[in-house]
Amino acid sequence: MDQATQADLIRVAHLLADTARPVTLAHFRTAALVADTKALSHFDPVTIADRAAEQAMRDVLARERPNDGIFGEEYGQTPGTSGLTWVLDPIDGTRGYISGTPTWGVLIAVGDADGPIYGIIDQPYIGERFAGGFGQADVTGPMGTAPLSTRAPRGLDQAILLSTFPEIGTPAQMAAFQAVSRQVRLTRYGMDCYGYALLAAGQVDLVIEAGLNAYDVQAPIAVIEAAGGIVTDWCGAPVHAGGQVLAAANADIHAAALKILRSHP
Repeated sequence: MDQATQADLIRVAHLLADTARPVTLAHFRTAALVADTKALSHFDPVTIADRAAEQAMRDVLARERPNDGIFGEEYGQTPGTSGLTWVLDPIDGTRGYISGTPTWGVLIAVGDADGPIYGIIDQPYIGERFAGGFGQADVTGPMGTAPLSTRAPRGLDQAILLSTFPEIGTPAQMAAFQAVSRQVRLTRYGMDCYGYALLAAGQVDLVIEAGLNAYDVQAPIAVIEAAGGIVTDWCGAPVHAGGQVLAAANADIHAAALKILRSHP
C-alpha cells in the first residue's frame, strides 16, 4: 500500500472518530437515555447513541471512501469493491455507557481479508484517542500526545490482568480464565475496550475475554500490535474474526498465559 493511501486511511479514521464523539456525548449521562435490548434471553443493550453514531460514521464513509466495505455492529455489512473494509463499533461497552462509567469507547478499524491494518480506540468523555498502524502508535488526550508502547516482560506473578466480565463465556472458558487469574498479581473487571487501550499504553500486561465479535476486537488488535503487543485467540491463532481473545504486552507473558489457557479444554 502506497503512502498516500495510508495517509488517507489515517485521515478518514480520525475523521470518523471526530464525527462519533459529539453524537455519543450528546446522550452520555443524561436522564433521558433509554436502553433497549437486542436479545430476548439476556440484556444486550443498545441506545439511540449507538445507532446514531454508527450512521454518522457511515455517512462520512459514503462521502470519503465510497468504494470501501463497512461492517458495523448496528447496521451490519455493506459490501465494497476496494478490498478494504471499515469495522465499526459505535459504542463498545454499552453497559458501561448506560451506567455512566468512562470505560466505553468508539472502535474504528480498517483492514483487508488478513485483518486490521489501522485502528482507533476513542474515549470521547475523557478525550483520549489511542491509534495504531502503519508503523506508528500514539495516544492523544488531556496530557498531550505520547507514543504507545506495551510493557516489558515480567513474571506472570507480577502481571495485571483485565477483563470485562467476571463470568466470562462458558463454564469451561471461565475455568480457563480463572486458572490464569489465580497466577497473576491483580485482576480487574468491567474495563470494556478501555482495557485494551491500557494494555497498549503499557499500564497492564494481559486482557483475556471470550465471546467477542469482529467489531469488538479489530481496532484493539491494530492498536496493540502497533504498540508492540500480541493479540491471538486462546490457541495462538489469528482472532480478527472474534471469539476467545488473549491480548498480551509481549511474547513472554503471552506464552505464559497461553500455556494455561490451552491446558483447559
